[in-house]
Amino acid sequence: MASKYQAPRGTFDVLPADARARKRIETAAAAICSRAGYEPIATPAFEETELFERGVGRSTDIVRKEMFTFEDKGGRSVTLRPEGTAPICRAYLEHGMHKLAQPVKLSYVGPFFRHERPQAGRFRQFRQIGVEAIGTDSPLADAETIMLLADLLTELGVPGVQLRLGSLGSPDTRSAYLEELKAHLRAHEADLSKDVRERIEINPLRAFDADDEGTQGVMASAPTIVERLDGEDAEHFAEVRALLEVAGIAFEIDPTLVRGLDYYTRTIFSFVCSELGAQSEVGGGGRYDGLIEQLGGPPTPAIGWAAGIERILLALGEEDVTGGRDAFLAVADPGQRRRALALASELRHAGLTAEVDLAGRGLKGQLKHADRIGARRVLILEADGSAQLRDMQSGEQHPVDTGNLIEAIGGDDS
Repeated sequence: MASKYQAPRGTFDVLPADARARKRIETAAAAICSRAGYEPIATPAFEETELFERGVGRSTDIVRKEMFTFEDKGGRSVTLRPEGTAPICRAYLEHGMHKLAQPVKLSYVGPFFRHERPQAGRFRQFRQIGVEAIGTDSPLADAETIMLLADLLTELGVPGVQLRLGSLGSPDTRSAYLEELKAHLRAHEADLSKDVRERIEINPLRAFDADDEGTQGVMASAPTIVERLDGEDAEHFAEVRALLEVAGIAFEIDPTLVRGLDYYTRTIFSFVCSELGAQSEVGGGGRYDGLIEQLGGPPTPAIGWAAGIERILLALGEEDVTGGRDAFLAVADPGQRRRALALASELRHAGLTAEVDLAGRGLKGQLKHADRIGARRVLILEADGSAQLRDMQSGEQHPVDTGNLIEAIGGDDS
């Protein structure tokens, strides 16, 4: 039966099978982050628009083209959050988290919103997991956060993953480099796309991401900032590389790597997946040492990353993770229904998954339903009060004492 109503373009419904696959990713991320001391944080789905204009950058595509911005009933401009770092930095300042032991290590998961062209793995409402380590400029923090994402993608079994590593240097280094890059772009302006020409002065780095063939030709001979790193910037980048090598994490230096947000400094990175074609990133991030100061706080170095759950699912082939049940409680006589519900409650309180028939089916229908929902075992309550336990895989059935039901249901399958 179809409805005349559909989910808005660029959004989607998360059905039970999809929810199980997503939960596996989120559970794995939470465990990995927790073991490294990253505590969960959640921020509102919308923020004051100025937070993103100042934090993300007015010249970025996100702010210029992709934000869902509206005026609330109080006349304030608010925006559905397009990314997670600026809101977390706002929360860090608002709640005085600079008074806590530094660095403050945080992890998050939630929905984000961008008015992008919908395509495979990219939606206007999407879900991300991420981490932020706020309050340290140590290369150890860079390496640790990168390791966390590498561990997650490995544990999930994401195929064909490669880590691309780059650096944008400190603001002073980047400022000198940007003048050199602008000069290169101006010298070849006739060959650039219209969008890149319009942004030579405000965001020349984005030219490295251009799809236009003419622009790509110009950028093939462009100077790169990695070649211009010196002093502390070069030392920092060298130490990050050394730490990753010691940890056994393979990477490729990508001197053309840029990010789509203005707040990044020094280390930037991207995990790409060969299974995803042109839109290959599954997660990435970098250091943003000036963002909190830009938002009105004290100088506070920080680093973080975000990974798209839809992108990871696409790389995994959007596999269905079967839910299954530990037990289904069937009744041969309607008079046993109350007992079935009580026993199901007992199993649930013991941490097992258990269901009872809610549709008034006969025994044959109950067994068929148990098979459809993936129940491993079925407890059949007979009219005389006795019980039989059926293994749904082997078909074997034997009497069971319901007084020891938890042990019988939760025991070793071998």
